[in-house]
Amino acid sequence: MSQNRFSRTKPYRFSANVQVIIDADSKLVIAAARPVPGNTADAKAWRDSGLADVCQGVTVLGDGAYINTGLVIPHRKRPGRPLLPGEESDNAEHRRVRARVEHAFARMKHYKILRDCRQRGNGLHHAAQAVATLHNRALAA
Repeated sequence: MSQNRFSRTKPYRFSANVQVIIDADSKLVIAAARPVPGNTADAKAWRDSGLADVCQGVTVLGDGAYINTGLVIPHRKRPGRPLLPGEESDNAEHRRVRARVEHAFARMKHYKILRDCRQRGNGLHHAAQAVATLHNRALAA
């Protein structure tokens, strides 16, 4: 009898998409939205999260998945043409700022409660809020 190497070894885990706003300068978490299922597109999760109201009048960066959401995303290459010099410098600055934010995301994902993701219902939302608070306190210390 052979065992399938893709068998469910962790049946209690599931994926979720949690939209988080992080200040690029201080790396503090500003807000975290309620989780949605992990197969939800980032742009849809952003639109449904209500976080756009929280950052009214503030420049918010996103990756290339946030097309038509009002977020600043990197310039894309057009077929057969390279980026313009100004667009390349914009993308370089975008990468520099996004790197700081992505490091903050990575620090938050170190918390075991988010890695195992066993929470159901409001549990994951409360866990994400708690991790955001702990992350901010760790940076303030």
